[in-house]
Amino acid sequence: MAGAAAEERRLATVVASWQQRPVLVVGDAMLDEWRFAESERLCREAPAPVLTLRRRISAAGGAANTAVNVAALGGRAALVAPVGADVAGDELHDCLDRAAVWDRTVSQPGRPTPVKRRMLAGNQILLREDSGGPEDALDDDGVARLLTALHCATEELRAVAPGQPLTLVVCDYGLGGLPSAVRAWLVANRDRYGTVALDAHDLADWRGLNPTVVTPSFAEATRLLARAAAGFAHGERNAVPNGGDLHLDHPPEAEGPSELMVGAAPGGSGDRAPGSPHPTSGAPAARTTDGSTGPTGEPTPGEERVALTGDGLSVTGTGVTVSATAGTGVDRAVLAESRLPELRAHTGADVVAVTLDTEGAVVGGAEGEPRRSHSTPVPASHAVGAGDAYLAAMTLALAADSGLPTAAQLAQLAATITVADTGTCVCRQEDLLAALGAGPEEGGHPALVGADELAALVDEHRQAGRSVVFTNGCFDVLHPGHVRYLTQARALGDLLIVAVNSDGSVRRLKGADRPVNPVEDRIALLAALACVDHVVVFEEDSPARLIEAVRPDVYVKGGDYPPEMVPEAPLVRRLGGQVRTLGYVPDRSTSAIIDRIRAQSVGMSERTERSEGREAVPDQHSPAVGEGRPA
Repeated sequence: MAGAAAEERRLATVVASWQQRPVLVVGDAMLDEWRFAESERLCREAPAPVLTLRRRISAAGGAANTAVNVAALGGRAALVAPVGADVAGDELHDCLDRAAVWDRTVSQPGRPTPVKRRMLAGNQILLREDSGGPEDALDDDGVARLLTALHCATEELRAVAPGQPLTLVVCDYGLGGLPSAVRAWLVANRDRYGTVALDAHDLADWRGLNPTVVTPSFAEATRLLARAAAGFAHGERNAVPNGGDLHLDHPPEAEGPSELMVGAAPGGSGDRAPGSPHPTSGAPAARTTDGSTGPTGEPTPGEERVALTGDGLSVTGTGVTVSATAGTGVDRAVLAESRLPELRAHTGADVVAVTLDTEGAVVGGAEGEPRRSHSTPVPASHAVGAGDAYLAAMTLALAADSGLPTAAQLAQLAATITVADTGTCVCRQEDLLAALGAGPEEGGHPALVGADELAALVDEHRQAGRSVVFTNGCFDVLHPGHVRYLTQARALGDLLIVAVNSDGSVRRLKGADRPVNPVEDRIALLAALACVDHVVVFEEDSPARLIEAVRPDVYVKGGDYPPEMVPEAPLVRRLGGQVRTLGYVPDRSTSAIIDRIRAQSVGMSERTERSEGREAVPDQHSPAVGEGRPA
């Protein structure tokens, strides 16, 4: 039980560390409309129920819902997307305002806002009406204004979060909100963003983006493999995994899924003529906004089908062998896991998360074993938008430098806890923390807080008559010297706030080989100390902005120098506080510990080489014992 509690606290620190992280969301925004009706009789004109509308609600959908989830989870979200100058567009703007999303959408007169209207009776979806789509293409002026909005939103986020790497989320659902010029801009400006997440129905259009993470559904992953295989079969250079072209120009006869075989030799791509019926849906091949035929909109139900065959298992797609040894009993998770390396190669992504709706997800990166997560089956009306919550949490966790297993775990948890009721899913930070046993109702100690909420928290403490002590540092390798220092600091007031340098800040201050421990581990250990009341992470090299927000009664620094030598001393005194310095415990510094570990490692290597009859070679990168560096 103690181990489980410690793990929950560790995950909670990750959630706290992404507070107000800047995220730009771009793509296909839409409005979700839910109409709840009752039926008590049949109509006279036909054997159909007469529905009486009782309630109607609207919510952000698509890229807009992803932005809402980012904001609800604690990030700072800005949305760039085309939105129609219509009633649905007005409702979408209201949804974004209520969710505190920075609405940087571009109005497109004459182009309707995409809407998904669902009619329900007894929480059962009876029908869905869609309007707005790729046939309503953006004109040249609309594309130009969209590109301007992208540039301005990027600079705006950079200005309000100096020193923090920006995060980009691309949501391409085939509705025409990301024409080729916008895709090209995003690819050309990839280096302006640290973490890039991609959710696209047609991943082949984004080959040059090299995203950090892609989150295809099983059908979307199958579609990409099918198109890549068809491209290879026709000798396309730009279908090679290392190719740099933005768009894959696939031959029309290879478009659309055919058969993806497991345990059978690859089949041909088929002789289907352009525009002929889709083999599973009966619909003609769609034409993209670029003029090529290809899949647009949502994958068809047939594309999620897994069926047993005489040769083993088949999935809709083009004739591609998934696993030469696979046979009966193989499920979608096994299929997805076996193709993760190919999916990473075809997308250029560091991480691939194949979502399996009610069956959870399979996640894999370049290193480590693939991770399988599970979910609880729920009615379809409960799961609308759960993928947006998954994408938002996965992106924020990776942007906060958490490991892939942690990001996958938090993403699945965020998606799972949102499906309790009918409607478009939104995961809130407080709900995620409550699921981790760290919600505000627990009143636990200590509280992991975001920089923007710190001032309000301090005001509450001051109204209760408490004095505030503030300190900051890297706290890379927590040792007895830190514990004694923090205990002494806590004794100087009623409340101790510890500000911790982010990983990027530590690297700038200490060098490329630091920190030894990532920020989520460092703040988890600090939060476990009884003398620490609140922990906050800051991205800058100096805590000056936090000091101005907290206005501490006492500012504490460690070191054997007078308070006048502390760089922050003038600011603290100007704000009415006092500065205290506390000495470190001798031989109990982070640098000394790291040096001892390195020295022992060198000594062990020398002994091993002598025992094997080899002459030891000095380690050019390890400092000698006693060679100090600042902790």
